[in-house]
Amino acid sequence: MNEFGDVQLGHRLAQLRERTGMKQAELARRVTWSQAVLSRIEAGERAISDDELQALLEAIATSEASQLAVVLERDWRFLPRPALDHPEQDLLWDAERMTAALEEAAAAPDARPAFQRRLREYVDEISGLAGLLLRREHQIAFIGSIGIGKSTAICRATGLEVPGQHGRPVPVLETGAGGVTLCEVHLGLGPGYGIIVEPRTHDDIRADVEDFVDQLLQASPSVVDDDGPPAVPREIERAIRNMANLVPKRTKGADGKTVRADPAKVLAAEIPSKRELVVEVLTRMGLHRRDRRDEWHTPALAASPLEWMRTTFEQINNGRHPEFSLPGRIDLVVPQLLDAGDLDVSIIDTRGIDQPSARADLEALLEDPHTVSILCSAFNDAPSDTIKHLLQRARDINNSRIDSNMGVLVLARPNEACAVKDEVGAQVETIEEGYELKGEQVGTALIPYRLGESPVFFFNALEDEPGLLRTFLRERVAHTRDEFRGQLDGVLARTRTLLDNAEQEQVQEVQREAGRLLATWIRQHPAPASIGGHVHDTLLDQIETAHASSVHAAIRREGEWRSLSYSHQLGHGARKLAVMALHNSVNGFSDMCGTLRASMPEAEELLSQAQGLMAASYEELLRKVQLTSLTLYQDQLRQDPQFWLDNAAEWGHGSGYRNRVLRRNRAWFQEQARQDLESQLNAVLHREWTALLDRVGSIFDAS
Repeated sequence: MNEFGDVQLGHRLAQLRERTGMKQAELARRVTWSQAVLSRIEAGERAISDDELQALLEAIATSEASQLAVVLERDWRFLPRPALDHPEQDLLWDAERMTAALEEAAAAPDARPAFQRRLREYVDEISGLAGLLLRREHQIAFIGSIGIGKSTAICRATGLEVPGQHGRPVPVLETGAGGVTLCEVHLGLGPGYGIIVEPRTHDDIRADVEDFVDQLLQASPSVVDDDGPPAVPREIERAIRNMANLVPKRTKGADGKTVRADPAKVLAAEIPSKRELVVEVLTRMGLHRRDRRDEWHTPALAASPLEWMRTTFEQINNGRHPEFSLPGRIDLVVPQLLDAGDLDVSIIDTRGIDQPSARADLEALLEDPHTVSILCSAFNDAPSDTIKHLLQRARDINNSRIDSNMGVLVLARPNEACAVKDEVGAQVETIEEGYELKGEQVGTALIPYRLGESPVFFFNALEDEPGLLRTFLRERVAHTRDEFRGQLDGVLARTRTLLDNAEQEQVQEVQREAGRLLATWIRQHPAPASIGGHVHDTLLDQIETAHASSVHAAIRREGEWRSLSYSHQLGHGARKLAVMALHNSVNGFSDMCGTLRASMPEAEELLSQAQGLMAASYEELLRKVQLTSLTLYQDQLRQDPQFWLDNAAEWGHGSGYRNRVLRRNRAWFQEQARQDLESQLNAVLHREWTALLDRVGSIFDAS
């Protein structure tokens, strides 16, 4: 009976016992075993016979225990077997049985080819949806501008706080006015309290140091270029200075005024050669000694676990820990985080957005089906321009995940809610009224992105209880699970209808007529619509609006900088053009299916499948075009080192740096080799659209 292994079965038995509140010794007495035997079984150290298992389940005597016996008897042949404690056992088993029925129907000798293709498409759809539901690991990603309080809100929601002055708790994550956190921080569950660091590569660190040295060697900030931040972000500069022992010192002069001494500038004056200065700074950082990757709290330490974690995180994040390198990602491991029942939920504190740039890391989170994106804004500017920019780009590439996997978090400060005025200028009387009125304003601002009904939650970290924020986060994760369940339930219902109606000639005739109409539509839309624009337009737009230092950082790294990625923008640009070329056709097909459903109810299941297949195939097409563009352009960018050298040479020649780079980039993209790439992408788009139409059309039996 047990095909799950002794450890998994033992773990499940312990779960069932603990949910009744029964102690191990009590259950052992009920089955007349020693507690040691039961302990070994629950630990997976001793196999259990069928009779022993039945005795245990009868002694536990709950509906879950009875269900376990049923679950153990199931024979999974087509879908992956879920873990014994998976909350969707029954729904996934329905999917397994339906898959078996579809496979059997497809193998029937008299099955028509179009009917077989319909069955195969359903099998693939069920498998994909079951896979989404089977995975129980979810992420909650907090996304927003720097300095608005994301990290503080995360720590309030998860209880990662230590006592501070005046009775006010202090977050474990280092906070400030922005530009504090070096990298993405992940919070996850584990056996104790620990910090795991994924360091930046040596090449990345060298590029960071080169940016820092460039900044030191510039005669003055005005020589660099347009308005913008320093050449290296201040959080990275701070870490480099700490690691290289180049921290500025402040002293009082004879006149009582503060005198600032900068050893980095002194070093730059002593070593004017850029290359030698880079080597000197890297040598002082001692990267060869910084090879530690994790650290864990032990009872021998005097500090409490959270106090230790706060101190250690601050040291690593600022480059002050002598054993850790410059981090590319930091994981904080804690025994308790956010109670989400049977799900494993981790939290991501993303790097704050310091400009309305299109960051690859954030847009990847927005597309991940198992990530809930919490879009954060300060109260007075909610939703912020950075958030609206992200949403617009998501709509540009038909990212529908934002409809189900997104929530808006407005981070308020004291007195902001009560300062809100209504349409006639009257000030609200309570915080609740202020939240309500601001919520309406946020909803209105989200209407252009078709998100006017998106959930909005207000939170004041200094005054509000965190319980409601935790509930909001859990509800957003639960909503994504509901979406998975709803989609799988819907497909299973349609497949049951398909199999039930397979022998009804009247239904088949109506479906054939619907198929003929849709096949005619397909013949009338053989090619994508012609549009203007180029794949590189999106990239050039981003260069034009990005800070000059971000552009320079990207060029120094051959187009791959965390705030500006050439390959990501070129992939996005190609996908955006594909959406522009196909959006109307795909919507037209969907509208036609809806119209036919109203007049041909017998064909509803077929029309729903056709509509869903079109949507899924369209998404696959967009992803393929995006990946193809990214790959093709990335190869050419890597193979043209002179392009990067020429662009890099424009740095340091005064105002207009971005314009000079834009001219060089436009010229490069207008060369024949890049025009050939656009022609290849256009051919891919046409080929994939033809394949999509063939795939959708193949399910219609129009004979």
